[in-house]
Amino acid sequence: MDSNILYSENPSMFKNEPILFMVYIALIVAFGLGLMLLLIWYLRIKSTKLTISDKSILLERGLLSKERSEISIESVRTVKIKQSFFNRIFGVGAIELYTAGDSPEISVKGLPDPNKVRDIVKKYQ
Repeated sequence: MDSNILYSENPSMFKNEPILFMVYIALIVAFGLGLMLLLIWYLRIKSTKLTISDKSILLERGLLSKERSEISIESVRTVKIKQSFFNRIFGVGAIELYTAGDSPEISVKGLPDPNKVRDIVKKYQ
């Protein structure tokens, strides 16, 4: 990865799914099951990271074993951002990056400030 990192974020837990977060908290009080569900969710969130430099975009997934997808920022054809009403309020969203095909090369849900990703890609193309 290049040294000039412009964006490096993990998906957000509460901001991405506030209702699910509250349900899990209620399950902690009611049955104790919510604690395990929150831990699994937290580990899944922390095992995903999108990093954008001035030349490339890297998506890393996994805790013990890693899966990495890297694309050149110049090869990005389309940046698609999806935000529900709550996502817009909390400033998070799903990002899909397309290069040549009809399916996204990189797809991540719940990233903070998704419009910043689009702006960075457009600036460095």
